[in-house]
Amino acid sequence: MSKTKTGGGFSSLVASLSIAIALGIGFLIYYFILGDPSNFVNNDPNEHPIEGNVLGIVYKGGIIVPFLMAVNLIVIIFSVERFISISKTKGRGNINKFVENIKSLLDANDLEGAIEECDKQKGSLANVIRSGLEKYESVKSDPSLTKEEKSEIIKQEIDEAIALELPMLSKNLVIISTCVSVGTLIGLIGTVIGMIRSFSAMGQGTPDTTKLSIGISEALINTFLGIFASTIATILYNFFNTKIDQMTHAMDEAGFAIVQNFNANNN
Repeated sequence: MSKTKTGGGFSSLVASLSIAIALGIGFLIYYFILGDPSNFVNNDPNEHPIEGNVLGIVYKGGIIVPFLMAVNLIVIIFSVERFISISKTKGRGNINKFVENIKSLLDANDLEGAIEECDKQKGSLANVIRSGLEKYESVKSDPSLTKEEKSEIIKQEIDEAIALELPMLSKNLVIISTCVSVGTLIGLIGTVIGMIRSFSAMGQGTPDTTKLSIGISEALINTFLGIFASTIATILYNFFNTKIDQMTHAMDEAGFAIVQNFNANNN
């Protein structure tokens, strides 16, 4: 039996490097793109942004902005990685059609045909079904085992194959789920810093309107970027979880069909 992990995905080292690179890119974008002098009055980043210049406005969000940009980049990087990896685990054809083909071949008692179908499909689902079919083939003619024991062995083999494949499907999803809360918290830190600066400007006798507006801008920009990162991460996390649930359901359905077929065709 072949227990090959097809989920792929980033290793822990590559994942860590990806996070570090995203953080570096966030700072580069902040200083060299958002902070480009041409985005500001008198070509001075310390001045107000040119009216309508979004890049300059975001730059005024302060030093928290590159961290929030890094969170958004991390969500994008790992979402692309998960999309590619989960697409590979599905195999070459439509999952539902593949499962139906397997059921039809089992009903026709064509184990070899079902195994060949798995070889054509490839992917995590095909690996699980192939493991069950190979075990089915090896135990069905074993006179030392009862029908119930054979059925249980096939079921255990399928469960083990599923347990081997599922971690690869959900790998790195924890990073995306972490970004849901981290994005909001970092944005909140930026909001608090901005509000502190605003109240500080208001507390100096005659309010410094420039400092007051900068503080308010910083608070609002960081709030927006934090909520945006959290929202995108939540949507993508739920999207990938739904895909994994669909794959898991297909594995369970196919495994049940194999066991039922064995019980119906063997005494």
